[in-house]
Amino acid sequence: MPARAVDPQVLTGENLLARFTALDAFLTRHQALWKPRPFTHLQLPWEASYPELATWLRGRSLEDAESAHNQPALLDAPEPFATLAAMSLALSTVDELPSHALEAAGHRLNVDVPGRKWRQIEAFASRLNFADTPKHWLDWCSGKGHLGRRLLQTGQQLTCLEYDPALVASGQALSQRHQLPALHVEQDVLAANAASLLKADHTPVALHACGDLHVRLIQLASAAGCKQLAIAPCCYNRISISRYSPISSAAMASGLQLSLDDLALPMSETVTAGARVRRQRDTSMARRLAFDLLQRQLRGVDEYLPTPSLPSTWLDKPFADYCHHLAELKELSTIGQQDWPALEAAGWQRLAHVRNLELLRGLFRRPLELWLVLDRALFLLEQGYRIRLGTFCETPLTPRNFLLLAERS
Repeated sequence: MPARAVDPQVLTGENLLARFTALDAFLTRHQALWKPRPFTHLQLPWEASYPELATWLRGRSLEDAESAHNQPALLDAPEPFATLAAMSLALSTVDELPSHALEAAGHRLNVDVPGRKWRQIEAFASRLNFADTPKHWLDWCSGKGHLGRRLLQTGQQLTCLEYDPALVASGQALSQRHQLPALHVEQDVLAANAASLLKADHTPVALHACGDLHVRLIQLASAAGCKQLAIAPCCYNRISISRYSPISSAAMASGLQLSLDDLALPMSETVTAGARVRRQRDTSMARRLAFDLLQRQLRGVDEYLPTPSLPSTWLDKPFADYCHHLAELKELSTIGQQDWPALEAAGWQRLAHVRNLELLRGLFRRPLELWLVLDRALFLLEQGYRIRLGTFCETPLTPRNFLLLAERS
């Protein structure tokens, strides 16, 4: 079904609900294509319906999959891939929020901040264009408070809330060194007493606070009467319950049920891993996939068996030892004689299949993320905020580049 053209735009007002409704229909209609994970299935349910696409994807190399990972929609694959890709792009594209020139950063303010993180902070800060000039910034899950210090201007105050006492101490020392009016508070923002720390005159900001943490901010800030806030969400799967709990009326009315695995889909895009990290990741996944073949044979049960996270030093073991140790961890019977080179090669072949089959899931990565961000935006709309939703930087700087600006008059 071809997509109705959707103009890229900064989403506001009625556009929020219209886009959410279209995304909800798209994700719900095609969930049989993106919910099953290739890593846990020898054969995906949709492959019987689209054998040409399945065969084409399975015929590609691991290198082919890697080159298409970040932009699967550009892949010239058999149908229904191209149709779905066009719909994905049409429904998930939004404009960059307008930027403004920032005052120059204070001397050595970016010392000890990784370059990529500093560029994210600069990009985020340049999009915060509120009708009323903030009086008191509240940096939520602040780490050392680098974002808050970058935003702080003459006549303003800053409060930084952070759970890790070492980061609180480092942040307070940095703020004192720069002689800034900043208070760093050790605080679990999920605790009941966090609500008392938000005041109506605060402007809360959160750059990549995970899952429950940024949802908590949205709920507490709106209840406290904060007039404006800015959130770039992250890690939608970092929640305390096993299924997603929507917060807006529109998302509550949706039939879409999201597991933790589903919520991890938007986070599967990577842009920063170096060659060594990629090699480690690939070796780990290939070995797990090979062990999966072995455990199905040992148990006589043709289904995936979850295995625990293992330290990277396990990858230095010979493959046979790796499998023996993992079998012991899972209390499986004696492995017996195996053709270890053939099994290891089968794991690498499966990895190529998995990565290429995941390209179809990749078409739903951005639509699902926007669906989740719109749930937050629509909740704030219901609380009386005027909403602007767009991006604050290009994807190579961070794929988590949606920025939600909310203001009450």
